[in-house]
Amino acid sequence: MVFGTFDGLHSGHLDFFKQAKSLSTESFLTVSIARDKNVKKIKNKFPKLKEKERFALVLGCNLVDKVVLSGIKNHILHILREAPQIIALGYDQRAYVKNLKKDLAKKGLKVKIIRLKPYKNHVYKNHLLKKRLRI
Repeated sequence: MVFGTFDGLHSGHLDFFKQAKSLSTESFLTVSIARDKNVKKIKNKFPKLKEKERFALVLGCNLVDKVVLSGIKNHILHILREAPQIIALGYDQRAYVKNLKKDLAKKGLKVKIIRLKPYKNHVYKNHLLKKRLRI
């Protein structure tokens, strides 16, 4: 399972999905889409695309097996529903991860958490791409 805003898909996101899928022989990838309100809270701005548009965009990616919307007030409940064996975090993902493994274990879900490697992190960041493309 991975988490993100995915306000448009670029090569960095595709590499993120490939890295996550490679962590398991079962190779089933669930992507959790951040809710608009939470993106605003974390990034101090709303995403360009609405959560339903971002959901549909990621759903159309052939690397992804399942897409879910994250929780609005509680980020743990939707993870418990999916019960992933592995959670793959992006190299720069900091929101909601500090006590994630411990919080999930308290609820009965033992999960392996792995931090993935960046893919050209000075190129493939949405805010950098938007600057270059003047979006």
